[in-house]
Amino acid sequence: MEETGEYVEQELNHSDGEAERFYRKLKEKGVSVRVGMEATGHARWFERLLAELGFELWIGDPAEIKAKRVRKKKTDREDARLMLKLLLENRFPRIWVPSPENRDLRQLLWHRHRLVQMRTRIMNQLQAVAMNEGYRWKKKLFNAKGRGLLEKLPLAPWASRRRKELLELLDQLDPKIAELTAAVEQEAKKRPEVVQLMTHPGVGAITGLAYVLVIGTPGRFPCGKQIGSYTGLIAALFAGGSIASSRTVQPRLATSVCTPEDAPGKKNCQSGHGQKTRCTVVLDVAKQLAIFAVG
Repeated sequence: MEETGEYVEQELNHSDGEAERFYRKLKEKGVSVRVGMEATGHARWFERLLAELGFELWIGDPAEIKAKRVRKKKTDREDARLMLKLLLENRFPRIWVPSPENRDLRQLLWHRHRLVQMRTRIMNQLQAVAMNEGYRWKKKLFNAKGRGLLEKLPLAPWASRRRKELLELLDQLDPKIAELTAAVEQEAKKRPEVVQLMTHPGVGAITGLAYVLVIGTPGRFPCGKQIGSYTGLIAALFAGGSIASSRTVQPRLATSVCTPEDAPGKKNCQSGHGQKTRCTVVLDVAKQLAIFAVG
């Protein structure tokens, strides 16, 4: 848009480099540029391009932008016109965007989380193999003695091959997860806010680092309740007429994430009946929410 208020509409294609050439020409002309766009995925290349050129990028909340839409008709062209109008009227619902370093550390947490999920699936399959043969060893299956017994079980040819390859995959994942866990602990020690969070019982390097990365700048939240709502720990209220009900965080959502690195004293994570206490359950669910938010 020109300083006179005039503007033209142009559709830019990314696949053939047209979009990049367009913005680089603006840089060569010395034009001051501010770009507004809805929060979306698969746009890192565009953010890096604008950062390289020194252009300002505002990312908006899609829900608020949708609420400001008057026309029911929704097209890319109409959305672009609406965002231009919001920018000109200083009503653009800009949101906080994590830094490149923050995003890269999120990849570390997300990658480790996915590998742990893969390892859990493999271990569950090996448990099923043993149980089908009449052995219920649970955690003992994965110590030296249990593994030796598992390898000696007489199985059919394809079942034997499945057992062998699952054990090979497990051996490959264990050192990778250990390496990533060490990297998470090292990054956590570099951040005083994470170290402070780790003083709370049940909060380890993974939980603390995930929360610091998700929350980002605490000053963007007016109060603590908004942080709880942002991380999904505030009960949702459903009301209609004279009937009101709420849904709170359920203990069954906790998926056994109270690992040794997150809770060194296991006795602190258990109640008298061998069940997780309510405080620990909330931390477990909070960790899962934070990990998914990181992704």
